[in-house]
Amino acid sequence: MLVPTEPKIYHILHVDRLASVVEDGHLWSDAEARRREIGGTTIGMNSIKQARLTKGLNSRPGLRVGDCVPFYFCPRSVMLYVIHQANNPELDYKGGQSPIIHLQADLRQAVGWANSNSQRWAFTSSNAGSYYFDDYSDLTRLDKVNWDAVQANWWSGPGIDPSLKEGKQAEFLMEHSFPWELVSLVGVRSSYIRGKVLETVASVKARPDVEIKPAWYY
Repeated sequence: MLVPTEPKIYHILHVDRLASVVEDGHLWSDAEARRREIGGTTIGMNSIKQARLTKGLNSRPGLRVGDCVPFYFCPRSVMLYVIHQANNPELDYKGGQSPIIHLQADLRQAVGWANSNSQRWAFTSSNAGSYYFDDYSDLTRLDKVNWDAVQANWWSGPGIDPSLKEGKQAEFLMEHSFPWELVSLVGVRSSYIRGKVLETVASVKARPDVEIKPAWYY
Protein backbone atom coordinates (compact mmCIF):
# COMPACT_ATOMS: atom_id res chain seq x y z
CA MET A 1 0.00 0.00 0.00
CA LEU A 2 1.25 3.48 -0.91
CA VAL A 3 1.64 6.23 1.68
CA PRO A 4 -1.80 7.87 2.11
CA THR A 5 -1.99 11.40 0.74
CA GLU A 6 -3.68 12.67 3.91
CA PRO A 7 -2.68 10.31 6.74
CA LYS A 8 -4.57 10.63 10.03
CA ILE A 9 -3.32 10.02 13.54
CA TYR A 10 -5.25 8.71 16.55
CA HIS A 11 -4.86 9.06 20.30
CA ILE A 12 -6.98 6.96 22.65
CA LEU A 13 -7.96 7.90 26.18
CA HIS A 14 -10.68 7.25 28.75
CA VAL A 15 -13.61 9.61 28.37
CA ASP A 16 -13.17 10.83 31.96
CA ARG A 17 -9.86 12.43 30.94
CA LEU A 18 -11.39 14.53 28.17
CA ALA A 19 -12.50 17.35 30.48
CA SER A 20 -8.92 18.07 31.57
CA VAL A 21 -7.70 17.98 27.95
CA VAL A 22 -10.35 20.49 26.92
CA GLU A 23 -9.72 22.70 29.95
CA ASP A 24 -5.95 22.74 29.43
CA GLY A 25 -6.23 23.04 25.66
CA HIS A 26 -3.63 20.29 25.25
CA LEU A 27 -2.94 16.62 25.48
CA TRP A 28 0.17 16.20 27.62
CA SER A 29 3.05 13.75 27.31
CA ASP A 30 3.30 11.07 29.99
CA ALA A 31 6.22 12.91 31.56
CA GLU A 32 4.27 16.16 31.75
CA ALA A 33 1.05 14.46 32.88
CA ARG A 34 2.95 12.92 35.79
CA ARG A 35 4.45 16.27 36.70
CA ARG A 36 1.02 17.90 36.67
CA GLU A 37 -0.59 14.94 38.48
CA ILE A 38 -3.47 14.91 36.03
CA GLY A 39 -6.46 12.94 37.27
CA GLY A 40 -8.72 10.54 35.42
CA THR A 41 -8.40 6.92 34.41
CA THR A 42 -5.05 5.66 33.14
CA ILE A 43 -5.50 3.02 30.45
CA GLY A 44 -1.88 2.21 29.63
CA MET A 45 0.49 -0.28 31.20
CA ASN A 46 2.55 1.37 33.92
CA SER A 47 5.65 -0.72 33.22
CA ILE A 48 5.65 0.30 29.56
CA LYS A 49 4.93 3.94 30.39
CA GLN A 50 7.87 3.92 32.78
CA ALA A 51 10.19 2.39 30.19
CA ARG A 52 9.16 4.97 27.59
CA LEU A 53 10.36 7.72 29.91
CA THR A 54 13.95 6.56 29.32
CA LYS A 55 13.86 5.47 25.65
CA GLY A 56 15.57 7.95 23.34
CA LEU A 57 14.74 8.80 19.73
CA ASN A 58 17.65 8.45 17.30
CA SER A 59 16.16 10.99 14.91
CA ARG A 60 15.74 13.56 17.70
CA PRO A 61 18.80 13.37 19.99
CA GLY A 62 17.93 14.16 23.59
CA LEU A 63 14.20 13.58 23.14
CA ARG A 64 12.65 10.59 24.91
CA VAL A 65 9.51 8.71 23.91
CA GLY A 66 7.85 9.50 27.24
CA ASP A 67 8.42 13.22 26.62
CA CYS A 68 6.03 12.99 23.68
CA VAL A 69 2.29 12.65 23.15
CA PRO A 70 1.78 9.33 21.31
CA PHE A 71 -0.56 8.64 18.41
CA TYR A 72 -1.22 5.61 16.23
CA PHE A 73 -1.78 5.82 12.49
CA CYS A 74 -5.06 3.94 12.79
CA PRO A 75 -8.04 3.44 15.07
CA ARG A 76 -8.81 -0.05 16.44
CA SER A 77 -5.23 -0.39 17.63
CA VAL A 78 -3.51 -3.39 19.17
CA MET A 79 -3.58 -1.56 22.53
CA LEU A 80 -7.35 -1.15 22.25
CA TYR A 81 -7.62 -4.91 21.81
CA VAL A 82 -5.59 -5.45 25.00
CA ILE A 83 -7.96 -3.06 26.78
CA HIS A 84 -10.96 -4.87 25.31
CA GLN A 85 -9.71 -8.26 26.48
CA ALA A 86 -9.01 -6.88 29.99
CA ASN A 87 -6.94 -9.94 30.92
CA ASN A 88 -3.36 -8.71 30.72
CA PRO A 89 -1.77 -8.86 34.20
CA GLU A 90 0.23 -5.68 33.50
CA LEU A 91 -2.91 -3.69 32.73
CA ASP A 92 -4.48 -2.21 35.86
CA TYR A 93 -7.47 -0.81 33.97
CA LYS A 94 -10.17 -3.47 33.48
CA GLY A 95 -13.07 -1.33 32.29
CA GLY A 96 -13.05 -2.49 28.67
CA GLN A 97 -13.22 -0.46 25.47
CA SER A 98 -16.66 1.15 25.80
CA PRO A 99 -15.47 4.31 27.66
CA ILE A 100 -12.43 4.69 25.40
CA ILE A 101 -12.53 7.49 22.83
CA HIS A 102 -10.39 8.18 19.76
CA LEU A 103 -9.08 11.67 19.04
CA GLN A 104 -8.33 12.03 15.32
CA ALA A 105 -6.05 14.65 13.77
CA ASP A 106 -4.36 15.19 10.43
CA LEU A 107 -0.69 14.18 10.40
CA ARG A 108 0.58 16.85 8.03
CA GLN A 109 -1.34 19.59 9.81
CA ALA A 110 0.11 18.43 13.13
CA VAL A 111 3.65 18.45 11.72
CA GLY A 112 3.11 21.93 10.29
CA TRP A 113 1.93 23.19 13.66
CA ALA A 114 4.87 21.57 15.45
CA ASN A 115 7.41 23.07 13.03
CA SER A 116 5.86 26.52 13.45
CA ASN A 117 5.96 26.24 17.23
CA SER A 118 9.44 24.77 17.68
CA GLN A 119 8.15 21.44 18.97
CA ARG A 120 9.98 18.35 17.87
CA TRP A 121 8.16 15.36 16.42
CA ALA A 122 8.99 11.93 15.06
CA PHE A 123 7.36 8.75 13.87
CA THR A 124 8.26 5.11 14.30
CA SER A 125 7.85 2.02 12.15
CA SER A 126 6.72 -0.08 15.12
CA ASN A 127 5.85 0.13 18.81
CA ALA A 128 7.87 2.89 20.50
CA GLY A 129 7.60 0.96 23.76
CA SER A 130 9.42 -2.09 22.40
CA TYR A 131 13.05 -3.00 23.01
CA TYR A 132 14.07 -1.81 19.55
CA PHE A 133 12.34 0.38 16.97
CA ASP A 134 13.29 2.68 14.10
CA ASP A 135 12.28 6.32 14.20
CA TYR A 136 12.32 9.16 11.67
CA SER A 137 11.77 12.92 11.62
CA ASP A 138 11.34 13.40 7.88
CA LEU A 139 7.93 12.98 6.22
CA THR A 140 9.59 11.73 3.05
CA ARG A 141 10.39 8.57 5.05
CA LEU A 142 6.72 7.71 5.65
CA ASP A 143 7.26 4.80 3.30
CA LYS A 144 9.09 3.16 6.22
CA VAL A 145 5.67 2.65 7.84
CA ASN A 146 4.00 -0.61 6.84
CA TRP A 147 0.70 0.89 5.73
CA ASP A 148 -0.78 -2.52 4.90
CA ALA A 149 -0.19 -3.52 8.52
CA VAL A 150 -1.56 -0.19 9.79
CA GLN A 151 -4.82 -0.75 7.90
CA ALA A 152 -5.16 -4.45 8.76
CA ASN A 153 -8.17 -5.42 10.89
CA TRP A 154 -6.59 -8.72 11.93
CA TRP A 155 -2.93 -8.74 12.82
CA SER A 156 -2.40 -11.96 14.81
CA GLY A 157 -3.28 -15.62 14.47
CA PRO A 158 -2.53 -18.70 12.35
CA GLY A 159 -0.85 -17.86 9.08
CA ILE A 160 -0.33 -14.18 9.89
CA ASP A 161 3.23 -12.85 9.81
CA PRO A 162 4.21 -11.60 13.31
CA SER A 163 5.70 -8.48 11.70
CA LEU A 164 2.16 -7.33 10.89
CA LYS A 165 1.44 -6.77 14.58
CA GLU A 166 4.61 -4.72 14.99
CA GLY A 167 3.88 -2.65 11.90
CA LYS A 168 0.36 -1.87 13.03
CA GLN A 169 1.78 -0.30 16.19
CA ALA A 170 3.72 2.42 14.35
CA GLU A 171 3.47 5.74 16.20
CA PHE A 172 3.57 9.48 15.66
CA LEU A 173 5.11 11.36 18.59
CA MET A 174 4.90 15.08 19.39
CA GLU A 175 7.13 16.67 21.98
CA HIS A 176 5.61 17.79 25.29
CA SER A 177 2.02 18.51 24.25
CA PHE A 178 -0.52 18.38 21.43
CA PRO A 179 -3.04 21.21 20.98
CA TRP A 180 -6.73 20.39 21.32
CA GLU A 181 -7.47 22.70 18.38
CA LEU A 182 -5.87 20.17 16.00
CA VAL A 183 -8.35 17.43 16.97
CA SER A 184 -10.79 17.23 14.06
CA LEU A 185 -12.93 14.26 15.11
CA VAL A 186 -13.76 12.31 18.25
CA GLY A 187 -14.74 8.72 17.54
CA VAL A 188 -16.80 6.83 20.14
CA ARG A 189 -18.44 3.42 20.48
CA SER A 190 -21.93 4.34 21.74
CA SER A 191 -24.52 7.08 21.83
CA TYR A 192 -24.09 7.24 25.62
CA ILE A 193 -20.38 8.11 25.36
CA ARG A 194 -21.11 10.45 22.45
CA GLY A 195 -23.46 12.35 24.75
CA LYS A 196 -20.79 12.62 27.42
CA VAL A 197 -18.28 13.94 24.90
CA LEU A 198 -20.75 16.48 23.49
CA GLU A 199 -21.49 17.70 27.00
CA THR A 200 -17.78 18.08 27.74
CA VAL A 201 -16.99 20.10 24.61
CA ALA A 202 -20.21 22.15 24.55
CA SER A 203 -18.65 25.31 25.97
CA VAL A 204 -15.34 25.35 24.09
CA LYS A 205 -14.57 27.24 20.90
CA ALA A 206 -12.79 24.35 19.19
CA ARG A 207 -15.48 21.68 18.88
CA PRO A 208 -14.59 18.71 16.69
CA ASP A 209 -17.18 16.43 15.17
CA VAL A 210 -18.23 13.59 17.48
CA GLU A 211 -19.27 10.40 15.70
CA ILE A 212 -20.19 6.84 16.65
CA LYS A 213 -17.58 4.67 14.91
CA PRO A 214 -18.30 0.96 15.52
CA ALA A 215 -15.61 -0.05 12.99
CA TRP A 216 -13.00 1.60 15.24
CA TYR A 217 -13.72 -0.93 18.02
CA TYR A 218 -13.61 -4.68 18.64
